[in-house]
Amino acid sequence: MSEDINKTNGQGEGEESFAELFEQYSEGGNDNLQVGDKVSGAVISIGETSVFVDAGSKLDGIVERAELLDDEGNITVAEGDTVELYVVGIDSSGIKLSRALSGIGGLKMLEEAKASSLPVEGKVSGTCKGGFNVMVMQRRAFCPVSQIDNRFVEDTEPYVGQTFEFLITKLEQNGRNIVVSRRAIMEREAQAATEEFLKDVNVGDTVEGTICKLAPFGAFVELRPGVEGLVHISALGYARVQHPEEAVSVGQKVQAKVLGIETHEKSGNLKISLSMKELAQDPWDTVAATFAEGDKVTGKVVRLADFGAFVQIAPGVDGLVHVSEMSYTKRVHKPSDMVAEGDTVSVQIKGIDLDKRRISLSMKDAEGDPWMDVEEKYATGQTVQGTVEKREQFGIFINLEPGITGLLPKSVLARSEKAKEFDKLNPGDTVTVTIGQVKAGERKISLSTGDERDGDEWKQFQPKKQDTASSGGFGLLGDKIQEALNKKK
Repeated sequence: MSEDINKTNGQGEGEESFAELFEQYSEGGNDNLQVGDKVSGAVISIGETSVFVDAGSKLDGIVERAELLDDEGNITVAEGDTVELYVVGIDSSGIKLSRALSGIGGLKMLEEAKASSLPVEGKVSGTCKGGFNVMVMQRRAFCPVSQIDNRFVEDTEPYVGQTFEFLITKLEQNGRNIVVSRRAIMEREAQAATEEFLKDVNVGDTVEGTICKLAPFGAFVELRPGVEGLVHISALGYARVQHPEEAVSVGQKVQAKVLGIETHEKSGNLKISLSMKELAQDPWDTVAATFAEGDKVTGKVVRLADFGAFVQIAPGVDGLVHVSEMSYTKRVHKPSDMVAEGDTVSVQIKGIDLDKRRISLSMKDAEGDPWMDVEEKYATGQTVQGTVEKREQFGIFINLEPGITGLLPKSVLARSEKAKEFDKLNPGDTVTVTIGQVKAGERKISLSTGDERDGDEWKQFQPKKQDTASSGGFGLLGDKIQEALNKKK
């Protein structure tokens, strides 16, 4: 009977279920909201003057439509979108939401904002000693330079003219002395983002982010608003770089592997170590398919050592040019005599050891040995021009072309009418010489002046046979002596 009455009165099982659901909603709702709290909720509906938001409470959140318009007056949200707003008021009609307190406001509103840690909107109007002038509700406030951002600020000009959200940290003299902080808001948001990050991410996970700052030791990646990680310069990739800007740029979206997560004991700041290199392919896996002994390639000098130069022939693949493999044309005592870090050079691959990850290179083989065709270029008796390279006790070294030097022996100069001219030559002077003997195998070329006298030329000074016979074998001297004896007689 009672069951029938309940059905007649509409109080059946369905209504009890509804009551239970309502009770669950009430219990799960957030009825403890206070002014200054930040809420995240979905847009329920969009009216002509107001936008209604699910604030997670029995009361809907209400934000003025004007706050959600862009510069051209277009609404920036749609039904179902999630928005983050601050509670600025609560009454029976609903929960008043706002991005931040703005516009014209009285001293009481500023006091409420300070007491509730409610953000206020302020525009940086200019710089002043120690910080910035900020207009908040048409009142001038001061923001110390250390409080305009959560990182060290060197250049203050980019902040001028910008509109930000601030927290009021000091309100004195009936509103004539107002101090605000943007950093406090950023740190508060960063703390919340950090807590969410730690729930979702573990060491070894792959994360995505945006390069937000470069430093000499690495690149900072913003993983979430207020959460940054560092990719050390050695972990940017397999390629050797001198500065992070050679590998990445600010604003670039990247993927990285989380190597470590630590919380600083004193500051509580989160230290996240990242690696982009861990996600990249090891270039040595493709070396065998890309390079072979004898190949001539172009590379970049990335490091100098006493014994040679390391040349990068592909990102992450370096080879060694030993000092003995640097030049056929010059005597190289140290690598810096030939190359400097950053130089682009041509090299020939002499050997590849995949197990030890070593590649031996040669600059001189890539350039070519000038002695290979020297016998075709220079023939005995050929007249050529050269440059005096240096003088030694045994002769003059004369450079005929890069890598080809010949010797003009002192013994040859002694038989030349041009000996005095050659004695006056200095290193760097140009001179004409004649090719003597070419020994390509020994890398030697002998030179001459082209006018040397043979040994036979001295025969003209020897006494003639008839002279010797007439003087009894003593020549002219004997004749003179004989003549003197005859006169005494």
